[in-house]
Amino acid sequence: MSGGELWLRRRLLVMVLVLALRASGGEIAGSPEEETRLRVGFYRAKCPVAEDVVLAEMRAILEEDPTLAPSLLRMHYHDCFVQGCDGSIMLRSRSGKGERDATPNRSMRGYDAIQRIKARLETVCRLTVSCADIIAMAARDAVYLSKGPWYDVETGRKDGDVSVAEYAENDLAPPDSNIVDVKTFFSVKSLNAKDIAVLFGCHSIGTSHCAAFQKRLYNFTGRMDQDPSLDARYAAQLKKLCPPGGHGHGHGGGGAKVPIDPGSGYTFDLSYYRHVLATGGLFQSDGSLRDDPVTRGYVEKLANASSPDEYFQDFAAAMVKMGRTDVLTGDLGEIRETCDGFVD
Repeated sequence: MSGGELWLRRRLLVMVLVLALRASGGEIAGSPEEETRLRVGFYRAKCPVAEDVVLAEMRAILEEDPTLAPSLLRMHYHDCFVQGCDGSIMLRSRSGKGERDATPNRSMRGYDAIQRIKARLETVCRLTVSCADIIAMAARDAVYLSKGPWYDVETGRKDGDVSVAEYAENDLAPPDSNIVDVKTFFSVKSLNAKDIAVLFGCHSIGTSHCAAFQKRLYNFTGRMDQDPSLDARYAAQLKKLCPPGGHGHGHGGGGAKVPIDPGSGYTFDLSYYRHVLATGGLFQSDGSLRDDPVTRGYVEKLANASSPDEYFQDFAAAMVKMGRTDVLTGDLGEIRETCDGFVD
């Protein structure tokens, strides 16, 4: 059965449950223990249409702007790595000191999309679905709608009310990280070398500003040199797209944009791994996957794979694992009425 057929069948079942619940005027309550842990189907009793609303809105959002798919996937990663998956990346700061204002997030897009989904959910299940869970579900749907895998998202997160730019500056690996740095950033979140290789596959979709990788082209060691691990022909192509003297922050704050995975920028597939193995990838951190035996072995295996099935299974498992990072559940955190409120 295809993913679309499964979605349709689940949609029909959910609608039957909603009608039955409304007719009885009742509510099926979960046990106290179930309210304090993440699980698949957390909203099944209290808001059975939650995941279907998110998917329907995501279909509409990506039909209007397909470029938001990688942005919303990236948002989930940036949210989880800074104080855990708590939706704090959505909060705004009047003083310019929130996560949104941090260098890694200045090029982030998709805030309005998450708020749009939240507003829709508030009309059907008021103060029930957290912004943190919406971000996690939207990331899954962004992958699925980009021809990637469908996987069950654990839900039950609460929203945090702390958002500090400095935390984002310290907790997110910059694109010019080497493999030792990348492993350090990920290990703090209980993610291992295989998780790194799997989650970097997110770069299968999306684009980057030139500023995020220009150092590799023009000043790799501070001597006006090029990264020797970067394929010469690929570097020449990048130099045409990104001439020297571009402006912007190291995480991609300005200048022209180029696809992270050339030729397959909006399809979630294995071509990213072939690209990294052949050229060294766009970012130094992409190329660093070739410098560790575990990550290189995984890259080589997927670059030569005839089917994405194994990768899709690994990706689903890694996303679920990342989604458990320092979550707030039960009495911890809150359910905000709006995701993009002010933190100060």
